[in-house]
Amino acid sequence: MALALFDLDETLIAGDSASLWLEYMVTEELAPAGMIAEEQAMMSLYHQGKMDMHQYMAFTLQPLAGKSRQWLDPLCARFAEQVLRERIYPEGVERIEWHRKRGDELVLISASGEHLVAPMAQMLGMDHCVAILLDEEAGMLTGQTRGTLSFREGKVARINQLFAGVETPWLGSFGYSDSHNDLPLLRAVDHPHAVNPAPALRQLADELGWPTLAWQR
Repeated sequence: MALALFDLDETLIAGDSASLWLEYMVTEELAPAGMIAEEQAMMSLYHQGKMDMHQYMAFTLQPLAGKSRQWLDPLCARFAEQVLRERIYPEGVERIEWHRKRGDELVLISASGEHLVAPMAQMLGMDHCVAILLDEEAGMLTGQTRGTLSFREGKVARINQLFAGVETPWLGSFGYSDSHNDLPLLRAVDHPHAVNPAPALRQLADELGWPTLAWQR
């Protein structure tokens, strides 16, 4: 048994779940339309490796402040079914099934919020979901995050936390991502894979001899 760690956005699905979620909220009149332009500016910084994830999450979680989990979870489940399912790469599903048949431990690990990642983990039949945790007080969302953000080095830290009882959790591990922001994770696994990689990751993957996968819808 080995860990098989899959990024979500632009790796298993075509698009970014957080950006698509904001568009969905605007369409459903749950967020102001003006948020989209600012979110896209932040995403530009993400692709440059310059994003402040705490700032991004605080901004994008504003419409959820004061809402309950009972309100949020069914909405996110519908969003995953209506918007994200059709964006799943078939080759990604095939790779997940390959690992499942091997008996590997399947982990969906993302720098998106748990409210978006958990429905996809369930849809894809993953064993574990690692995502940015949402803060709550008295059963209501605060619009803030809690714990270690699963972003950059935080992804490695969260895997170490999740498998703290395993003597050598990284032994034989596989990793799949499109982004140079996931270099800490890809360097930590024994078998890194660049999936539809951004230019910076593609160049590094070529230099290091990492497999490059081209998944299409």
